[in-house]
Amino acid sequence: MESAGELSYMENGESKDLLGKESWNNGIRTAQNMSNSLLRKKSDPMLVSSVRFRMLRQFLANLQEVILGTKLAVLFPAIPLAIAADFYKFGRPWIFALSLLGLTPLAERVSFLTEQIAYYTGPTVGGLLNATCGNVTELIIALFALYQNKIHVLKYSLLGSVLSNLLLVLGTSLLCGGLANLKKEQRYDRKQADVNSLLLLLGLLCHMLPLMFRYAATPGVFTADSTLQLSRASSIVMLVAYVGYIFFQLKTHRQIFESQEEDEDEEKAVIGFWSGFSWLVGMTLIIALLSEYVVGTIEAASESWGISISFISIILIPIVGNAAEHAGAIIFAFKNKLDISLGVALGSATQISMFAVPLCVVVGWIMRIQMDLDFSLLETGCLALTILVVAFTLQDGTSHYMKGVVLCLCYTAIAACFFVHKMPAPLDQTNGNPGPRLSSGLSA
Repeated sequence: MESAGELSYMENGESKDLLGKESWNNGIRTAQNMSNSLLRKKSDPMLVSSVRFRMLRQFLANLQEVILGTKLAVLFPAIPLAIAADFYKFGRPWIFALSLLGLTPLAERVSFLTEQIAYYTGPTVGGLLNATCGNVTELIIALFALYQNKIHVLKYSLLGSVLSNLLLVLGTSLLCGGLANLKKEQRYDRKQADVNSLLLLLGLLCHMLPLMFRYAATPGVFTADSTLQLSRASSIVMLVAYVGYIFFQLKTHRQIFESQEEDEDEEKAVIGFWSGFSWLVGMTLIIALLSEYVVGTIEAASESWGISISFISIILIPIVGNAAEHAGAIIFAFKNKLDISLGVALGSATQISMFAVPLCVVVGWIMRIQMDLDFSLLETGCLALTILVVAFTLQDGTSHYMKGVVLCLCYTAIAACFFVHKMPAPLDQTNGNPGPRLSSGLSA
């Protein structure tokens, strides 16, 4: 009987030898892929080898790899429970909680499927696919918030993802890695950190310009339209910079971003191209459904739990949504492989800041929704101080646990700030008609 790996090649009508030189393993394998791989588990092909019908055997083999091939498979039941809770009109806070839990394994599985597809498409297309789908959960939640005109939820969730990666993930990795390697000097390559820090500072500049423009305006002068136009221009600049970053990462300086982790056995695809593509489309649709539940029930959850929307969006959603990737980064830090941990934290933060945020502004422009880059004073100040603290932390190329302690304490202070921050519900967003203040920040 054929194994799951052999079935994947038979599905595409290819022999195993044809994939040698163009395999994903010989191309750039990013830190995000390495991080998520720690939560995967190998399946036993003998479980499905006794099935007689080839089509059924192949389907069961793919099902085993995709659904049961992760240590987070225990959270998959939250997905049908969330759908049932919505269908039978259970409490909306329950729908929110179940949907958030269901997104956790889906985010890790999307990373797995993009890696599988990359084995067949080659390193360049695989790298582009990974760069696009690396934070697909946050991006889909943001787009649904934009569609429902909940600009405050969109801005909070994207800001929270950046803060979570830069302070919580990076801080916990440095802390745990430092404690686990007290007698070793932990070093990392500064080149990757410098590139990401430059992009984050460029993104910060683009975020601050609309805010400074609004405060620099003459009192009594209406600046919403000008701020919106400036935000759209800045978003185009950010997207151009991100395209340049992808070209820099995949072509001219790919050696900087290649993972140094060496596998004992050469990895190969375990499912076929079309199976992987079909599973990827299906899981993306499920992520979209759960994201719609999350965005639609966040106010009810906030009111029921007595927690502000800002705290849920900035702290809870990013932590739960990317738990798999974050756990992998911490495990690599334990193994004294800080380059991978930094690649996860800084790479995800850069993608959200330079791709997801400006993309939402451009999509809002197309949809005639007043989405801008003015995140108001409190939010922009937290982002600016976070980027500066992280840049100073990573400037010398060495690490110890005290750096992790500082970053974690910074995240705790910001979490406390948004826990007590009560944002009044914008009346102009409940009826679908954005008012003039919508594009001037999150709060007055």
